Amino acid sequence: MLLDTASLYYRAYFGVPDSVRAPDGTPVNAVRGLLDFIGRLVQDHRPDELVACMDADWRPHWRVELIPSYKAHRVAVESPEGPDEEETPDTLAPQVPVIEAVLDAFGIARVGVAGYEADDVIGTLTARAGGPVDIVTGDRDLYQLVDDARGVRVLYPLKGVGTLQLTDEAVLREKYGVDGPGYVDLALLRGDPSDGLPGVPGIGEKTAAKLLDAYGTLDGIMAAVDDPASKLTPSQRRRLDEARAYVAVAPKVVRVAADVPLPSFDPVLPVRPADPVALDALAHQWGLSGAVGRLVSTLER
Repeated sequence: MLLDTASLYYRAYFGVPDSVRAPDGTPVNAVRGLLDFIGRLVQDHRPDELVACMDADWRPHWRVELIPSYKAHRVAVESPEGPDEEETPDTLAPQVPVIEAVLDAFGIARVGVAGYEADDVIGTLTARAGGPVDIVTGDRDLYQLVDDARGVRVLYPLKGVGTLQLTDEAVLREKYGVDGPGYVDLALLRGDPSDGLPGVPGIGEKTAAKLLDAYGTLDGIMAAVDDPASKLTPSQRRRLDEARAYVAVAPKVVRVAADVPLPSFDPVLPVRPADPVALDALAHQWGLSGAVGRLVSTLER
């Protein structure tokens, strides 16, 4: 089981009231919510291995070089020497180090790699996996990894983690008319304002799905642009032709990496805390005894 950790703690932050606070008054709603998310996931799915995948760089320079608008609207502070600082709610940013410390005390593997997003870590771990993989994320971009033959599916939270959409190829075909790899082509044609991806003007999700159904792949669609006998409408042909520069680089931006140089780590789901003394201290400092106790009990079962 691979967790898109930032996606999940953002959901926890907005789903758990900020009245959940540490003894000193610091909000810990994202921490508590994430721990309860993990507890519910372990309880319901009992994975053998669990990895909390982290954004060591939420806006990698190599993606920005290809599409400068990539996540540009989320930049709070530009940093020429390292990752740009992301615009984050004031009371969420201080909770991230607490989340990391608690995960480490539990012994839950936490993996991030400089220059890469959590999506890329997930893509690489999925490519290396020898058995079924459940990816837990609120980010539809990871639908591209769905692969029935390899047992790769996405658990997409619809409401908390109690209600998850178990996304396999049948769900993708029903909702979008594509399989996992086809989702990359659909996403880059459609664009994604939340990621600063412009897409091809005038080509929305339904049109993109119809074009992919007709021509198979992005390459097939662009070949149709050059084929006077193809059945593209004049406006579709013109818009796709004008978007050639974007279409040439967008696949590398949208497609998650599968070759991230990962550090060594132990992905096995712990049955007891790796550092119970540190965990107990964190639980008391941040008022998390209930959430920590619930996850300890779930892991021991």
